[in-house]
Amino acid sequence: MQKDKLTHVSLISRVLLGFLFIYHGLVPKILWLSAVEVHLVSTSGLGVPAKIASPLVGIVEIVLGCAIIFLNKSNIPVYIAVAILLLLLLSVAVASPMYSIGAFNPITTNILGLGFCYLILFVDKA
Repeated sequence: MQKDKLTHVSLISRVLLGFLFIYHGLVPKILWLSAVEVHLVSTSGLGVPAKIASPLVGIVEIVLGCAIIFLNKSNIPVYIAVAILLLLLLSVAVASPMYSIGAFNPITTNILGLGFCYLILFVDKA
């Protein structure tokens, strides 16, 4: 019974974490390029226009989100998510701290994503 509950927690955490990456890859980067995305790309120093960089990054996020959900026997996508979420958290906090105070900001989104990563990795070790 306990193992079933832990498996359920892992599954729900994977679906929610995967959804986070799929949504943020699709909506503000591919379907409707947001002004925030444009600004973050311009301050990144990549030298690539947001109209090119954001959709490419969006595709990577969608693939990662799908991998988190469907490759449920592997934690590699979850570890990749941890690295990406930490990197983005630090880069926004340092390069564009004004985005840290708005509603649904990258700080809260990334911390919640990291929480899902923790739950997945914790349950899978149990």
